[in-house]
Amino acid sequence: MERKYEIRCPIHGFIELDDWEWSIINQPAFQRLRRIRQLGLTDYVYPGATHTRFEHSLGVMHVATRLYDAIVARSKNILQKELQYNEDGLKRDRRIVRLAALLHDVGHAPFSHASEELMPQKAHGSRFKHEDYTASIIRMELREAIENHKINQINYDIKAETIAQLIEGNSRLQKGLLFWQTLLISQLDADRMDYLLRDSYHIGVRYGVYDLERLLNSVCAFTVRDESGEEKLTIGVSEDGWHAAESLILARYYMFTQVYYHKTRRAYDYHITRALSDALPDKSLPPPDTLRNIRKFLNFDDWWMLGMISANRAGEHGKIIKNRTHYRMVYSTPETPLPEEIERCNDLYQRLRETMSVGQVFMDTPEKSWYNPEKEEVWIWRDDAVPVLLHEYSHPVKGMQGIRQYRLYAAPEVSQQAKGIVKEV
Repeated sequence: MERKYEIRCPIHGFIELDDWEWSIINQPAFQRLRRIRQLGLTDYVYPGATHTRFEHSLGVMHVATRLYDAIVARSKNILQKELQYNEDGLKRDRRIVRLAALLHDVGHAPFSHASEELMPQKAHGSRFKHEDYTASIIRMELREAIENHKINQINYDIKAETIAQLIEGNSRLQKGLLFWQTLLISQLDADRMDYLLRDSYHIGVRYGVYDLERLLNSVCAFTVRDESGEEKLTIGVSEDGWHAAESLILARYYMFTQVYYHKTRRAYDYHITRALSDALPDKSLPPPDTLRNIRKFLNFDDWWMLGMISANRAGEHGKIIKNRTHYRMVYSTPETPLPEEIERCNDLYQRLRETMSVGQVFMDTPEKSWYNPEKEEVWIWRDDAVPVLLHEYSHPVKGMQGIRQYRLYAAPEVSQQAKGIVKEV
């Protein structure tokens, strides 16, 4: 009989794995996630936020599997018609989705998103992302563990390349697998469904709580007509579950405004990025282009960085983190500023830079909107009518705008002077 393992999770209860999955999570590249905090230095604001990418990854696998099973149970006929699935195909792709969800975060650098600024640039100018490192780790470091296990060799013959391509959303994937990428990257993905509940639990807030069970009872697959007029298969929720979808969108909004974009948390993102730059041998992370570089990258985790900070080998910003003498916010625009408010913030920043010493001030800018209603909407299936987008039902979602708040920070010793300049201008 095939051996099963259970891991107790405070969010989902017991998470079940088989011997193949157990062997993968015991690989050093995956165990490293125990040493990568989910929310960077958020515990400097919310002391309970010390959970890791390890437990989150298990949770994402669990939720992705439940979503997959719910969609197959409710929409098997259309999956068979549109994607030519049979029972064996559904069984095999379920495995691939589980493994992709499990491994989707193995490429995170120390303190998660705070270190992505230190990832090197690609040949054409854009910067590598943690997904690029994830795909390379799967192809190079985890390939043997994925491909050579007996369960895989006897039953599935799944290749590491296929899992990496699913995470990347590679267009070369067969149509059925590419369809399931929605469970990894979308407004209804397993990633955010897990982290909202998990982050809320560990932080001790209720902002990220939504009705997961209702979503699972209403998620389904159906065809919609895109902007070009072509029909495509998509994942959405049935009409009776639209309030649950709305609650997920609102939960993410509240968590962003109250936690992820908290003014002090953002200051520590700035400090850890600068401290990492001072601590890394080349002031940046190695590119994910060779096995040698990947293994160098895997040596960098939160424990390594905390050791560098403790030993005073992470520059001035490392000392700031160690002593909790972070920069203070001295000015902020509204969440959705007018053009003239952004212009005033830029003018203030230039004035402060001219007045203060180099490095005593910085401006925090929103690199991307947390939610773009034009690109990341949730489709609602109606039995007797054409599917519509969630904002047709939800007034709060229809009125949402991306968070574009700008903030100015100054070192503690000059913060009062900076506030005085802000009042003058």
